[in-house]
Amino acid sequence: MLIHLLHLGRVSYAEGLAIQQRVIAARKQDLIGDTLLLLEHPPVITLGRNSHRENVLASDELLASRGVELHEINRGGDVTYHGPGQLVGYPIIDLRGDLPGKKGPHLGPVDYVRLLEEVLIRVCGDFGVPAQRICKLTGVWTVAGGSVAEKKIAAIGVHVSQGVTSHGFALNVTTDLRDFGWIVPCGITDRAVTSLELEADEAHAPTMAAAVNSVARCFGRTFGRQMLACESLEELLAPAATAPGAVAANLSGY
Repeated sequence: MLIHLLHLGRVSYAEGLAIQQRVIAARKQDLIGDTLLLLEHPPVITLGRNSHRENVLASDELLASRGVELHEINRGGDVTYHGPGQLVGYPIIDLRGDLPGKKGPHLGPVDYVRLLEEVLIRVCGDFGVPAQRICKLTGVWTVAGGSVAEKKIAAIGVHVSQGVTSHGFALNVTTDLRDFGWIVPCGITDRAVTSLELEADEAHAPTMAAAVNSVARCFGRTFGRQMLACESLEELLAPAATAPGAVAANLSGY
């Protein structure tokens, strides 16, 4: 069993949504297999289905002057920020497939989110950063120590349509955390955000390339799949990309 992997680099949020929609459509038609898109976005604030506009603290004028876009989208969750230095993952997964923990005809959305959290906890571990879940607070958090409370290092917000997932997670790698001052992240006021760069020691200093490799590896291990790297969206969507010969020729080392 395979999961296609496509690293898009830095693309606008609108372009990322358009690419995601093309991949979702192909997955729903069973033209391609499960897919993980990895990318970065320029500064953008997104509001999920459960968002509250008052959690955007900056004025529209300030955001416009900084070139920050604002998008209302159909994922779960409240307000979040994406920007350079943050690794965003959009898994396009059919929850009716062979997935860890599936007990019925499909994996439940909550169990799917737990799998995404597990991926990111393992990624943090690759950089020497202990991370955890917190009950009723979706995402991944650092471990509290002394008088320091847990900090959010990765956000998760997903959407499921016809059994196929979209949207996903955002891991702060080298993100400028000052930009989170424009919002109340996920509507949570009593805990701060952090990044791998701030939490890791010198021996585990993160780079985006290292984070991409770690996410690909940990995603494959958590979901029990081989990761198949694609060079382009065209290759991913081409019918030949799923042919047995093409799969054998393109297996990556993740």
